[in-house]
Amino acid sequence: MQDIHHMQMNAIDTFLAIARDGSFHAAAEALNVTQTTVSARIRVLEEELSISLFDRGPGGTQLTASGRQFRPYAEQMQRTWAFLKSGGAAPLQDRLSLRLGAQLSMWDAMLVDLVIWLEEQKGKLPFILNYDHALNMGEAVTQQLLDLAIVTEAPHGTRLQVEDLPPEELILVSDQLLDLAGPQMGQNLPLFINLDFGRHYDRQVQEVIPKGSRQHIVLGNAGMALRYLHKRGGMGFFPRSMVAEALRDGRLQPVAGVAPMWLDCKALYHSGSPILSQIEEAIQGLRSLRCP
Repeated sequence: MQDIHHMQMNAIDTFLAIARDGSFHAAAEALNVTQTTVSARIRVLEEELSISLFDRGPGGTQLTASGRQFRPYAEQMQRTWAFLKSGGAAPLQDRLSLRLGAQLSMWDAMLVDLVIWLEEQKGKLPFILNYDHALNMGEAVTQQLLDLAIVTEAPHGTRLQVEDLPPEELILVSDQLLDLAGPQMGQNLPLFINLDFGRHYDRQVQEVIPKGSRQHIVLGNAGMALRYLHKRGGMGFFPRSMVAEALRDGRLQPVAGVAPMWLDCKALYHSGSPILSQIEEAIQGLRSLRCP
């Protein structure tokens, strides 16, 4: 079994070396193996996955669409394998192992709070894997790269378990006093910081801010966007909890004439997971944190 795992990780390492260095030849040199070995490893990996990972052409070796989709999974497997080989799992033997992910960056803080809640309430400290927010959370749970994911919308036709959590309230805030219902605004709206929170968010934004009067910058990370707002000025929809302190001390102002926006919050997991009891504890924690 150890040899099989070693062979699989060799193939993963080889795939990532090609993706990084741009050619089979460069990967072979980096890994100190022959190019024939590199080709053989990729061929076996493609056969096991039933996908094509690379396109070879005059401009070099490029990842296919499937290869680009597979890359973050491969990177996570490489990091996890390195962690286990280093003996890093030993201190966690008597603790909860729970892999968490969130679709939107505004829930990063909630996952940190969940870790603290589990440690304080249950005496357990989760081992959290950090994921790119662009990762498809439904696929990550389906393929068991994640045990529990927080999303705004469950994948269509999913067989995963979906638990509804209290929705996220977003309020429009600005660094200056504004009233979007007032006649003085006209076309002179300040910079709008667009957090790109999905289709439902986009529809609600379009109802509030006319396209013709909107100048905006897109920032996908909520923490970065809030820092930008403080430094640059403008306005944007943020979770109420994230801007509560700035509203209290007057650094930000709620924009008048605009109702709060609500985004669904759902927990996604496998009902047949071998750590279902730990997942249910985590969901209990999420409910507690969202309904203090």
